[in-house]
Amino acid sequence: MWISQQQVRDKVEGCWIGKNIGGTLGGPFEGVQGILDVGFYTQELNGEPMPNDDLDLQLAWLVAVERFGNQVNSNILGEYWLSHIHPNWSEYGFCKNNMRAGLMPPLSGSVNNSHANSNGAWIRSEIWACLAPGHPDVAAAYATEDASVDHSQEGVYSAAFCAALQSAAFVESDKFRLIHIGLSYIPDDCGVAQGVRLVMQCYSDGVPWKQARKRLFMALPHHFGARMEGELDPDIPVGEVGYDAPANIGIFILGWLYGEDDFGQSMCLAVNCGADTDCTAATLGAVWGIIHGAAGIPAQWKEPIGRSIKTICLNGDMYTRFPSTVDELTDRILNIMPKFLDVSHLDLIHGDAYRIRMKDASELHNKPPIRNYLHPQAGFHEYYYINRPYAIKFETPIFYCWFDYQQEPALQSDEPFEVLVSFHNRIDVPHMLNLKWVLPEGWSLPSHARETMLPLPHHFGAGRAQVRFTIQPNRMERAKEDAYLDIRVEGRHTRLVIPATFYAF
Repeated sequence: MWISQQQVRDKVEGCWIGKNIGGTLGGPFEGVQGILDVGFYTQELNGEPMPNDDLDLQLAWLVAVERFGNQVNSNILGEYWLSHIHPNWSEYGFCKNNMRAGLMPPLSGSVNNSHANSNGAWIRSEIWACLAPGHPDVAAAYATEDASVDHSQEGVYSAAFCAALQSAAFVESDKFRLIHIGLSYIPDDCGVAQGVRLVMQCYSDGVPWKQARKRLFMALPHHFGARMEGELDPDIPVGEVGYDAPANIGIFILGWLYGEDDFGQSMCLAVNCGADTDCTAATLGAVWGIIHGAAGIPAQWKEPIGRSIKTICLNGDMYTRFPSTVDELTDRILNIMPKFLDVSHLDLIHGDAYRIRMKDASELHNKPPIRNYLHPQAGFHEYYYINRPYAIKFETPIFYCWFDYQQEPALQSDEPFEVLVSFHNRIDVPHMLNLKWVLPEGWSLPSHARETMLPLPHHFGAGRAQVRFTIQPNRMERAKEDAYLDIRVEGRHTRLVIPATFYAF
């Protein structure tokens, strides 16, 4: 299916207008835990939207993509966190603290992070959907890389779900099919999937929206927001600190379904559920804008906020210019798309603009990989290790490597620590890998493991190998220690040195 650049432009523009509307509508009520009665904007706007981190963090990712194209990954995005994003609240502060201590993504999102399951990642999924329209597998992959910098588990699943759904919305408009597409990219038993299915079941059974909201919060208690306002229900428990993504994704779905295809009603329902109101409404507005385009959003909602973008989280410099309007943001996304998407998805020789090949509706779901000898391949979950919050991915021209701590890298003297190192061959040639450890003074490995050889088969470009190492720290001289795994390919110049950071507790 080929779609013109102009058709995509209308949907991308609609995405960001909807995002601005939702963030502005819900912004004044962020953190309210009770039921509200909002019917329209409640603040003086003077033709401008509210600043919103849901949108402005994505401007930093756009700048990263403009520089690195489709090579952008969690490590690069982590550097942009440290360079351009100044807030230190909740997961934002935890991830930056971890990276400054030497912990690379995804450890930056999973270690000592009480908000790893919170909302900071799924609220910024639109950039990946707009850069990969009609390719939910691509959008979900980059959203996973993004989310792993400051989240793990539900925080990552929620981002993959939203990015896949939003990317598919460039092709598909049916709400239920889109929701099922999003669900196909996350584990069936995760909290996000449970919340989404619960709301869908309530809607199907004719349960009123307030009762559906209550069932959602009873099943998946959240802790978002310190203020207690509105219609409080003592029967609804307070959840664990930071466990916010499942319930709030459920609110986004609730507003979408119960809004019955009315833009204003849908947006207000999402806000009136309380909790993370700017995020739920902004994500819903973005999805609506992708499906219906900018022209499909009612003028009464667009006109009060204009077309500017107001930022709150970004630090710029003389070399970095962030978009200041929806029009500029749309233009820059359309300009960089040919550098981001695979060339097979673009028709660059098509008049004054390009066309984009999008997947057919039957191709949008995440499907298990076909396991056969000639074309073995990893599935989405396996390739991106979506269930392994302590596995760092490295790439070389010859292989992918995952260095998996398997748990937080916290050591106690004299207690062994096992790491798992896995490889995936990228080319149709077998290799012999030489793995050599450089350890802190006093640390040890079994004599055969300090330096070892590991065969890496090819199997038509999909050969795999793995090895486990049990490190004996013996003593910790400092609160933080660094070990190094030096990986060489025999007969090749490719070399990978993995820094392994451990800390004492």
